[in-house]
Amino acid sequence: MPGYQTTQAQVPIDGAESLLICSLLDRQQYADPRGEAAALGISSAAWPLFGVLWPSAFELAARMARRPMVASERILEVGCGLALASLVSHRRGADVTASDCHPLASFFLSRNVGLNGLLPLRYRHGDWQAQAGALPHGAAPAVQGRFDLIIGSDVLYERDEAGHLPDFIDRHASASAEVLIVDPNRGNRVAFNRRMRQAGFVLQETRLGTGATGTDGYRGRLLRYTKESDD
Repeated sequence: MPGYQTTQAQVPIDGAESLLICSLLDRQQYADPRGEAAALGISSAAWPLFGVLWPSAFELAARMARRPMVASERILEVGCGLALASLVSHRRGADVTASDCHPLASFFLSRNVGLNGLLPLRYRHGDWQAQAGALPHGAAPAVQGRFDLIIGSDVLYERDEAGHLPDFIDRHASASAEVLIVDPNRGNRVAFNRRMRQAGFVLQETRLGTGATGTDGYRGRLLRYTKESDD
């Protein structure tokens, strides 16, 4: 036994076919026998957060289901967790890379890819708080290169005084990149916006009032950033 319990369910995605998703049973699960998560600074309280389904993840997945496909576009999902948006994009044929720093994110992604009969989906280790190029033992290769679209959902849940996430995004954004972040009105949004502006990104903010699954319970914002032109 892995030391944690899982559940499996068909989950609805607005604008796309449902996905069969294996997730943690609840937020009380925890197993880190080799101390891999602890070495990455992931506490026992934060450990299960990657493996449960969050409302913002459904919102982002729905937007990726409806977004027009762009030929040769490279997409990166940061802090992917269970990677609903990456799975939706991958199923549509997009060139997408899912990334996270949790030791089990890759395992759950591979399992859910298989459950839905999809071809393998690229996964990379993406720890924006680590030094560039630093990798824990046994981790997947690190995120490399630049991407045309960088996406994330509910990734502003921790204070980031040093601006690690904006720096990571800027490091991997192409010259004309678009960044889409779905945020459930976290208090850290203001500081994140400021850091992104300092990195040369222009913000377009949209209030979200209707949940992606057809309910009215979701409240948050879609943060869309584009690179400022040098012209």
